[in-house]
Amino acid sequence: MSHARLRAALTTSLAAAVLVAGACREEKDVPANVAAAGAGGTAGGATGAVPPEGSCPTPTGITLPAGFCATIFADSIGHVRDLVFAPNGDLYVNTWSGRYFVDPAPAGAFLIALRDRQHTGKADSIVRFGPTLASGATGGTGIALYKDYVYAEAGPKLVRYHLPAGQFAPDSSAPETIVDGLPLTGDHPMHPFVIDSAGTIYMDVGSATNSCQLANRAPGSLGHKPCTELETRAGIWTFDANTVGQHYSAAHRYVTGLRNGVGIAINPADGSVWSTMHGRDQLGENFPKLYTLAQSAALPAEELVRLAKGADFGWPECYFDGAQKKLVLAPEYGGDGGKAIGPCADKVAPQAFFPAHWAPDGLVFYTGSMFPAHYRGGAFVAFHGSWDRMVGGQQGYNVVFQPFAAGAPSGAYEVFADGFAGQYVQPDHAAHRPTGVAVAPDGALFISDDKNGRIWRVTYTAH
Repeated sequence: MSHARLRAALTTSLAAAVLVAGACREEKDVPANVAAAGAGGTAGGATGAVPPEGSCPTPTGITLPAGFCATIFADSIGHVRDLVFAPNGDLYVNTWSGRYFVDPAPAGAFLIALRDRQHTGKADSIVRFGPTLASGATGGTGIALYKDYVYAEAGPKLVRYHLPAGQFAPDSSAPETIVDGLPLTGDHPMHPFVIDSAGTIYMDVGSATNSCQLANRAPGSLGHKPCTELETRAGIWTFDANTVGQHYSAAHRYVTGLRNGVGIAINPADGSVWSTMHGRDQLGENFPKLYTLAQSAALPAEELVRLAKGADFGWPECYFDGAQKKLVLAPEYGGDGGKAIGPCADKVAPQAFFPAHWAPDGLVFYTGSMFPAHYRGGAFVAFHGSWDRMVGGQQGYNVVFQPFAAGAPSGAYEVFADGFAGQYVQPDHAAHRPTGVAVAPDGALFISDDKNGRIWRVTYTAH
């Protein structure tokens, strides 16, 4: 997708980003032909028995390491972004409607609860709750469970819905607003988040621009000095999940210089908070005297960072060069094509990195016991896939595993699940684009797709 088309899509979607007043709640039984057969489930929820050794019914086209099986838990339910599990296996998802897509989302509310009542490994009860979206409007990405509430990003607000113990679907008639005034303009208007055990909300507020240029994404345009956008964007903000009526402001900023931290997760081993970061675009297109298109396709690396209060990860002045394994100065701020470092020496480098433009979205630490020991304690990252690799073909559209040891990345990443795009590895023609990842109570890994609304359930079947 060209950046001109990207800007046009943004303009169109922002004009339509209005939430329709009112609440909607409907429950339906899913016909047997909606989803492919899968593995079983535990009482009351979405997870269950592992298929017999060596079996993987109804191949889904996804490639996995030997011994793993991918089945379809739900299909065609909207542009599914983040996922979260209740302890009993009920699954809650946030769907993102409209942005960059020509296919409409299903009618109705954009927050969804899914349950596998028959323990067949696929959702047989679906409840939509919360507001209904206008055609083409921006819904949300983030969703989380904390105490007796479902928390969800809903356009310019973070809201919560009461979910009494034992109840499947929340009461959507009177959501409480936790934070309002979230920015919806620019290149990265979504606000994924995570909540820790103490109730601290860590929320991504992505940059409004590619690299804080005087003219966004324009060839040769230099960067704002200072980049005042950093006061209100391109970082992680914190809020209190127990307090209603909070307002978005610079006072809540936790870290800065994080261009777009879509994947946020807490490592349960030590309580540390981690985020992915989308690297900037268009080095070669905007600065052809400094970068070839081949270099632009390979720069900068996507990042996995550990969050700490006050950290500055360098955007927009710096980007991470995976070949040199260091932060270097961006051309908008006096960079010379990757040699100069300047202020980047004082910025926080990533703990791990991945190929350029793969677009890391979902992040989760594997806490289950179903998968082999190799995977326990490591992180899975869902890559949405590139749109701006001008040479060499688009890449990503997969899920990788990043091993961890002693609380830090250990060794190279491994491609875990692939084949989501299908025949056409392009954002507008791909069959599916991975976005969210979550670990079910039984240890299965769930993967969402915001292109055609599919959710996969990945189990380990060899013992």
